[in-house]
Amino acid sequence: MATGNWSRDELIAAFNLYCKIPFGRIHNRNPEILELADLIGRTASAVSWKLANFARLDPTLQSRGIAGASHGSKGEQKIWDEFNQDWDKLSFESEQVLARLSGKSVEEMANIDVSDLPLGTERETTVRVRVNQGFFRSSVLAAYSNRCCITGLAIPELLNASHIVPWSVDTRNRVNPRNGLCLNVLHDRAFDRGLLTITPDYNVKLSSSVKKLHEADAATGFFLRYENARIAVPDKFAPDPRFLEYHANHVFRG
Repeated sequence: MATGNWSRDELIAAFNLYCKIPFGRIHNRNPEILELADLIGRTASAVSWKLANFARLDPTLQSRGIAGASHGSKGEQKIWDEFNQDWDKLSFESEQVLARLSGKSVEEMANIDVSDLPLGTERETTVRVRVNQGFFRSSVLAAYSNRCCITGLAIPELLNASHIVPWSVDTRNRVNPRNGLCLNVLHDRAFDRGLLTITPDYNVKLSSSVKKLHEADAATGFFLRYENARIAVPDKFAPDPRFLEYHANHVFRG
């Protein structure tokens, strides 16, 4: 087993895993932690401790008084800062690191069929986008423990990682988990079309066009019952209020 200082690749792989598992599953019996420990030649306890060190830097956990591990290294702070300065670059780099450690290509790791992709730069761009979309989805769903933040629905096949500021608008935060909400497919579509928004203090707000349907049972069951309800705020990577303000001002129909 490896001992001593962690390499950059090890730290990046550990942060990737921190993003992809719920906070409550950071322990040395988690199969995903055991798998990463095996890949990098460290103990599961060392990996879980490293993830807890990353947790101490998470503003969402800090705001709840959960400090994670009490001591960490400058290495974790550096990687945390690098990701938050360029989520697109570091997310893809972390997936490449995991692919190398696993002896696979990044396309294989992301289950991308390359047979129908163009060659050259366009192919590289397409692969990068798909890999990062997968990272974003995994990170957002993990933050919300695979539950819709409005309804609590816990069927992964019916959940989406919804961008708060649209993908086409903010390239810098396309892969930032704090620009995401875990929503079921119906409320994801409504959020995307501006029929509902989430206020900066994390309450559901419906558009006037939806509220006009107060006599429809379906509208009541699916939407009106959630007006002003507080979403389930995730354990980590809580949505950035600045992104929510953008959605309310530029996407929401009011």
